[in-house]
Amino acid sequence: MAYDSAEARLESLGIVLPESSSPAARYANVAIVNGLMFVSGKGPSGHPSGKLGSDYSTEEGYRFARSAGLEILAVVKSALGSLDQVKRVVKIQGFVNAQPFFEEHHKVLNGCSDLMMEVFGDNGIHARSVFGAVSVRDNLPIIIDSIFEVEE
Repeated sequence: MAYDSAEARLESLGIVLPESSSPAARYANVAIVNGLMFVSGKGPSGHPSGKLGSDYSTEEGYRFARSAGLEILAVVKSALGSLDQVKRVVKIQGFVNAQPFFEEHHKVLNGCSDLMMEVFGDNGIHARSVFGAVSVRDNLPIIIDSIFEVEE
């Protein structure tokens, strides 16, 4: 079934977005410049703590990345009023809190990438990069920042 909007897709998927989170320090959740919305790094809901490769599996990391994606969408919707104001997902960048031997960062970040494609269809296809991190704030398993092209 074809959907006319991201909001309709979200509803059809049965996804209820969490409340938009507030910045954890002195920064803005979003900055919009020349039609691009830069979303500050978001982690998974529930504030899990630990590293991929020891505390969590790749599959658990995938679910954390999807959860962080939901946090991102909640912030975007709060800032714009509707996800239908998003023209496309431009870039997703993940920082995976992982053990040095962990090699499946790309599979973890798929959790967020898959969500963006489910919600935005072809406009959810994006550029991305993923990095292993020695540590991240609050020992979260993943933090994801993102860029969207939006209606101004």
